[in-house]
Amino acid sequence: MELKLMMEKLGAPQTHLGLKSMIKEVDEDFDGKLSFREFLLIFHKAAAGELQEDSGLMALAKLSEIDVALEGVKGAKNFFEAKVQALSSASKFEAELKAEQDERKREEEERRLRQAAFQKLKANFNT
Repeated sequence: MELKLMMEKLGAPQTHLGLKSMIKEVDEDFDGKLSFREFLLIFHKAAAGELQEDSGLMALAKLSEIDVALEGVKGAKNFFEAKVQALSSASKFEAELKAEQDERKREEEERRLRQAAFQKLKANFNT
């Protein structure tokens, strides 16, 4: 699912079968998942010319690289700063979601404590 979301965010969405094929191509331990080492293997294989030109992995490698000779150092700097900014934006969104979840948990805990206190008072009147 993470690979699917990443490919969508990079603008190269893949089908379920395409994603399975991508994983299978670099899945060294045959667990059906990509470890960090296997993820890095994608870029190693791309640099070595071992990926098919029309594969999803090659699309991923191309979307995540920059040719410094073509773009220049400032172009590379802008590219990586844009990547950091995009990741930062995603992190802010995740932080907001986490804060909302924490707030809901806190409210639920307060509600539970109020109910327990009410039940205790109610028991005092019933005796």
